[in-house]
Amino acid sequence: MSMIAFKITRTGNVPHPTQVRSLDEMTKELPEGFYTTFSTLSTGTKVLGLRVHLQRLYLPAAGMGLSPSVDESTLRVRLADLAKMNLPHESRIRLILTKEDGTVYVGIQPFAPLPDSVYRNGVHAVTSGVSRSDPRIKGTDFIVKSAEQRKLVKGDVFEVLLTHSGKILEGMTSNFYVVASQAVAKQPPVVKLITARSGILLGVTRRAVLRLARGEGMSIEYRPPAVSGKFDEAFLTSSSRGIVPIVSIDGSPVGEGKVGDWTKKLMRAYQAYVERMSEKFVA
Repeated sequence: MSMIAFKITRTGNVPHPTQVRSLDEMTKELPEGFYTTFSTLSTGTKVLGLRVHLQRLYLPAAGMGLSPSVDESTLRVRLADLAKMNLPHESRIRLILTKEDGTVYVGIQPFAPLPDSVYRNGVHAVTSGVSRSDPRIKGTDFIVKSAEQRKLVKGDVFEVLLTHSGKILEGMTSNFYVVASQAVAKQPPVVKLITARSGILLGVTRRAVLRLARGEGMSIEYRPPAVSGKFDEAFLTSSSRGIVPIVSIDGSPVGEGKVGDWTKKLMRAYQAYVERMSEKFVA
């Protein structure tokens, strides 16, 4: 099954006719709104952080006085029914709540998890000066605004990192982190996880990773790393991809140019977290 779309109403799921093949292209066809994207887990039966994903739609809609075309509890049931179409495979799902009248749209397509080689070997990233107009709200306007930059993701380029004043804020579709060790006299080195806290979209996966990093003994330093900075490791996080190691930025190697030990440790911790915390989505 290729991508299909629906308008979600109080009485049912109404097929939304479209000829496009990607979630981004579908998003551009619709009126401006709030959106979130996630993928299922465990052969299409579970989702991690669904409540937070739905809040990305319903909280800003409430702030604008919008009345969504369907309530949260009903939307959960409808999404589970739609995900059954792809079983036993995973689904990638995008929700859009339009600012125009609160109508909720769903785009759904089969989702193939990243190959193990991505996590084993790491990926390459490039930087761009584009940024979000309102970093705290996931608005569909950013997909249109960043259309040219998204074209850079091809070949061996996995992600575009958004920068401001020479500092890396986040990825186009992810949050960004670096790992840096600081020597301390006669003591084990202090290992820091460095990531921006302002000017970024606070991802669903990010909250879990920060908690896991503290549990592994890392300290958190909230600041955007400099593009020209020297650090030991780097990685990105997103709901669909988890923790993805970055081994080069703009052609320059990160650390030793390979996946670092701390990133591997966090990847293992995150996988255990996903297995423990994912909620049942499809019976």
